[in-house]
Amino acid sequence: MVILVTGGAGFIGTHTIVELLNAGYKPVVVDNFLNSKPASLQRVQELTKRNFKIYNIDLLNETKLETIFLENQIDAVIHLAGIKAVAESVSNPLWYYQNNILTTVNLCRLMKKYHVKKMVFSSSATVYGIPKKVPITEDYPLDALNPYGRTKLAIELMLRDIYQSDPEWSIALLRYFNPIGAHKSGKIGEDSKGIPNNLMPFITRVAAGKLEVLPIFGDHYPTVDGTGVRDYIHVSDLATGHLKALEKVIQSTGVDAYNLGTGQGYSVLELVSAFESVTGIRIPYQITSPRPGDAAICYADPSKAKNELGWRAEREIKEMCEDSWRWQSQNPDGYLDDEELNNLLEIPDYQSSS
Repeated sequence: MVILVTGGAGFIGTHTIVELLNAGYKPVVVDNFLNSKPASLQRVQELTKRNFKIYNIDLLNETKLETIFLENQIDAVIHLAGIKAVAESVSNPLWYYQNNILTTVNLCRLMKKYHVKKMVFSSSATVYGIPKKVPITEDYPLDALNPYGRTKLAIELMLRDIYQSDPEWSIALLRYFNPIGAHKSGKIGEDSKGIPNNLMPFITRVAAGKLEVLPIFGDHYPTVDGTGVRDYIHVSDLATGHLKALEKVIQSTGVDAYNLGTGQGYSVLELVSAFESVTGIRIPYQITSPRPGDAAICYADPSKAKNELGWRAEREIKEMCEDSWRWQSQNPDGYLDDEELNNLLEIPDYQSSS
């Protein structure tokens, strides 16, 4: 089967493509490389020893996007494309509404036109807002607190409306918790630009000496050590979740949401301690003011994904730390070592190694 993967050059996209290829699917990748690099896809090809089509197209350009549907017999879509920095979304909300929602409208319009009605959508646990109780189940009230989260929630609602208008659609809404880790090989991982938005890349860059100190936002929460508690999930487990969700939407119709998390919460300091234990590297940190809108405790109840998708997270927190550090230490500048390749592949609108 041919699976269109939007945003396939990103952190989650590359790991998902590895799983798709290993399972015998034929991915077709589209990415505008706004916050990713073409070299990441070359690494995937090297890892899997398989080639696939890569389109350098912005989903805002519906005319160019249509060429993918004209040139390929797409069977289903895994929609990962979007921008995701919470703070940036607060300062520039229109950019987020344009890049997350309008791109999805374009994609869905073409899917409808070409009778492609199977989708796995990359949503987020941010749609829950600040939970009043944990673990969080999928029927928890939705209350996104920032523009990024609201774009995810708006898309979820739009996709439900699409299904209501045409019950032939089959859609899985995957609500991610906190992806960390990297591929066991160290070849692909999270390549953050500038100052990282996520905790683990910040920790690894402090460990590598690229940043001096880890800021921890608040230490007076009602948790084991006062720092915020989150559900950290290995990106390879998350990728497997996409494969299981894809199998479900291919075989059925309907629309449903699934939490992808471990069901286990770790505080910031517990994650730091686990990383130090695995690497032997001390992580200096500084307590700063809490960020508005941050929940004290947030972790998933993943039982629905286990019961309905046959999926559960397999990897423990120390393995997540080991794999994160392996990626950072082997790729101190991310994919910058492949800059010549990046420049080469960013020229055409379409590139295929097959």
